[in-house]
Amino acid sequence: MLFDRVKPLDQIMATAEKKSLKRQLGPVQLTLLGVGAIIGTGIFVLTAEAGQKAGPAMMIAFVIAALVCALAALAYAELASMIPVSGSAYTYSYGVFGEGLAWTVGWALVLEYAVAAGAVAVGWSGYMNGLLISAGIPLPEVFRTGPYDGGLFNILAFCITLLITGLLILGTSKSAKVNAVLVSIKVAALIAFIWFALPAVQDENFKPFFPTGWGSPMGGIGVLGAAASIFFAYVGFDAVSTAAEETENPNRNIPIGLIGSLLICTVFYLLVGYGAVGAMGSQPMLDANGIAFHPGSPELAAACKGSEALVCSKEPLAHVLRVLGMPGIGNMIGLAAALALPSVVLMMIYGQTRIFFVMSRDGLLPEALSKIHEKYQTPHIITMITGAGVSLFAALFPVGILADISNSGTLFAFFMVAIGVMVLRIKQPERHRPFRVKFVWLVCPLAVLGTLLLFLNLSVYTLSLFFGWAILGLVVYYLYGRKNSHLGNGTEPA
Repeated sequence: MLFDRVKPLDQIMATAEKKSLKRQLGPVQLTLLGVGAIIGTGIFVLTAEAGQKAGPAMMIAFVIAALVCALAALAYAELASMIPVSGSAYTYSYGVFGEGLAWTVGWALVLEYAVAAGAVAVGWSGYMNGLLISAGIPLPEVFRTGPYDGGLFNILAFCITLLITGLLILGTSKSAKVNAVLVSIKVAALIAFIWFALPAVQDENFKPFFPTGWGSPMGGIGVLGAAASIFFAYVGFDAVSTAAEETENPNRNIPIGLIGSLLICTVFYLLVGYGAVGAMGSQPMLDANGIAFHPGSPELAAACKGSEALVCSKEPLAHVLRVLGMPGIGNMIGLAAALALPSVVLMMIYGQTRIFFVMSRDGLLPEALSKIHEKYQTPHIITMITGAGVSLFAALFPVGILADISNSGTLFAFFMVAIGVMVLRIKQPERHRPFRVKFVWLVCPLAVLGTLLLFLNLSVYTLSLFFGWAILGLVVYYLYGRKNSHLGNGTEPA
């Protein structure tokens, strides 16, 4: 029953009433689009999480995650060019595998977008709290973090999420100029960190290089465990592939934009990682048996009490420069993160509401969720529901746990996309593909294996949450979605 009700690709595009867009984006614009979408909480915050999992070897984790992303991105680009409509991997799965699996993918995308928005909000609050402490006006400690991190309620993460939700209901959007300014701020902050941190690098800080080894399946620790977490630092590259219809010569420029943006960000990440590790070290906090604590655990929070270690910081890049005796520069890095990261929260919540909107339009979720506000012309009901959920995630959970949960949904979606490309190559080889993956029978199987490898190296806690969420989703589908599906009831407009 999961594989029936396959919606024809032509019908998907007709339902969305997609209009033709002007092809005007070249390789430089696409590369910059990808860089702007990728750089965010991952590098500003998860450097400390990766250090706790892998120590100095987190730099290898950055490379592994980038390679898996590059393979998945190429597969994503082919489907995005064939089906240039809203809904992301949910829509693609509807046209390839059928309604049941499409629902499962769409349900998993809640983890990618909504939970990721919470992770970014928590990352932002870490930098904002650092700025408030430096300014001498700190919040009470119980309101700086959630229960897992030794606090009670992360008030800043909660408030920024509600504020952004309000802006989305009003229809506020970022202009290209504002986005360009925010991208410039993020890139300038990373360049500044690299400039000041690299001269302070010392060889001793890289020893031992592999304090936790490569890791083991479902352990969540080690280089592969760090790669599974640091994958979050690259999420956003699909912004390049979704611009396929607006790209000049997509066969040439889409791979340039994808690989170019990933290469640039990987170089940035390696230099930032090298500077952070070399300047002050990143050895993990260990228990009495010499085993690294899991990031985001109460045990790590207790071990970090009063510690200046990099792996304990909620604002690692600013923290490194403050420890090096440059508090002013560190505060500037923190200010840059505080200014730029809310835009990522906005885009994540925006993406989540649009996926829910498409699922509601297909009848799989209640029709009321796709209701448009008469004045603001936005899906206000689903935006309010999503914003409320994200704000609670952000208030109660630490960034490491939220990022890993988000990665589980993202990796599953990319896994399905890579398989979908191969299925369509067999079933519909004649269909026009503005972008075609070269060496598809090498690239896509490697993408499948890579996403599966990282997925299995998430912690048992994360994987249990993922499968629990998936089971809940199937219950909702069979109780509501399957009975009310427009495709199943024959009420889908042609």
